[in-house]
Amino acid sequence: MPLPRSIQLKIRWSLGAVFCLTSIAAGGQTRAAVCVGGTGSFRATSSTKVTVWVGAPREAGFAERTCQATLSSNGRNLVVELAAQVVDVDAMGIDLGLGTPVLALQVKGTAAGAEMKYEIYSLNKPPAKLREITGGDWYAAADTDMDGRVEIWTDDADAVNGFEGIPLGDFDHPPMVVLRFEHKRLMDVGTEFQSAYDREIAGLQSKLEPGPLSAFKKSDGRLADVSAMPMGEAHKMVETKIEILEIVWAYLYSGREEEAWKTLAALWPAADYERIRAAILAAQGRGIRREVDVVSDGKRPRWTGEERIYGEGANLALIGGGSARMRPFSTSTATPENLDAAFDRPPRAIMLWRSETDQTAQAAPGVQEMLDLVIDEAGKVRSAKAAGGPGEPVDQGLMDATAEWKFIPAFKNGRPVASRMRFSVWSPK
Repeated sequence: MPLPRSIQLKIRWSLGAVFCLTSIAAGGQTRAAVCVGGTGSFRATSSTKVTVWVGAPREAGFAERTCQATLSSNGRNLVVELAAQVVDVDAMGIDLGLGTPVLALQVKGTAAGAEMKYEIYSLNKPPAKLREITGGDWYAAADTDMDGRVEIWTDDADAVNGFEGIPLGDFDHPPMVVLRFEHKRLMDVGTEFQSAYDREIAGLQSKLEPGPLSAFKKSDGRLADVSAMPMGEAHKMVETKIEILEIVWAYLYSGREEEAWKTLAALWPAADYERIRAAILAAQGRGIRREVDVVSDGKRPRWTGEERIYGEGANLALIGGGSARMRPFSTSTATPENLDAAFDRPPRAIMLWRSETDQTAQAAPGVQEMLDLVIDEAGKVRSAKAAGGPGEPVDQGLMDATAEWKFIPAFKNGRPVASRMRFSVWSPK
């Protein structure tokens, strides 16, 4: 079950939509977004007849270098963001557990140090704001287990930014947080996804080297004298400290406090243990947990429904130069095998992209590549496979890009469902 961050998130309606690649820095990584600094736009109409527009506001006919989002219905506009640095559509038309189809936006203001917010709006008429989540520097809704329930993956970025004097960008793995709405209450469900944290822990443990670890355990823990060390040694000491913190956080945020403190005691300088333990708890207490209504006991509710993957036909996508457009393709050909019953409304792209530095795209303009995608009911790509025959080369750059593709999901009987689609992708000449 590939997931966000270093465990990469591969939880993988209006045809007039325009898709532009822009990017935001998030925890030391770059992630694609619909509109950044006035660049990029999106327009779509939901099944409830609410039109969503994201793009640059205009002054005297000229586009400004900020982003705006507007929800329109019955001739009335709800301007949900007037002037932001980032407005990104994470999900549209899905039910996050709030009992209504919603629009979920990632929004970052223009002020220095502005935090990334996750704003959730009802797409019923009239549209209205339902909830706001803060504290993370990215958010992604996904039906993680393909069981009809949608989680929101994020991190506790604000809580650990500057922790022990370390800027957020130096952490490869800020504490991962998994949220879900249950009966309209926001629940921390990290305890239900311990396997995801375990993969992160295993990767971090493999990076720890005996020499630097031994040297760190003999230090004061604060690394007050690190500036006096040779540059290479100082870098390795700080790197080791960060890796230990990230391992402890992974245990702590997945509900395993005993393992967290046992690990901390084994890896941290003994004389500094009580201080750092208190600092870790204080940071968690001022973080995203403040947004949460309840914490899961780790017993994932038994799913009694039947999640099916629907699909028919294919879509044809054109991707290149940092932008993408999509139009319908024949629905009578190129149909993947073993599909379930057809959906009523196919997925519609929110954002598609491939890297401008993609070597395949640069070397062979106009060459088509076929992909079979499984798209979950939150509109995220859960799997991407080359649809060519055996031995066909795989464009890894394109496969990696699909991890951040976003769709309005397919609909069946009026509700969003998982679907399978075949795409033909090429770069313009």
